[in-house]
Amino acid sequence: MATPTPANDNIHAPAEQKHVTPVTVAVDLVLCAIFFFFMFGFVKDHVHSAETKFIVFFGASTALCVTGVFWMAIQMFRVVLAGEKTLKAERARK
Repeated sequence: MATPTPANDNIHAPAEQKHVTPVTVAVDLVLCAIFFFFMFGFVKDHVHSAETKFIVFFGASTALCVTGVFWMAIQMFRVVLAGEKTLKAERARK
């Protein structure tokens, strides 16, 4: 770990800590699948078409984009949570 300096004293990245495990990947996939089907059910009613293939295509493509944003939000939440836990542990040691 780098020596703390005024420029990087808030950087905490222990090399032995794994942030991505098979369990977290599986949880993310399940959450994203649930969110995708929820959003698909919501947006398919808002597609202005009478043909089923267009409703499915545009509903799925819209739900896929929004699910990508949801996945990024999950990843950002995990990073912030890990940072907060590390910071709390560092403060408890002092």
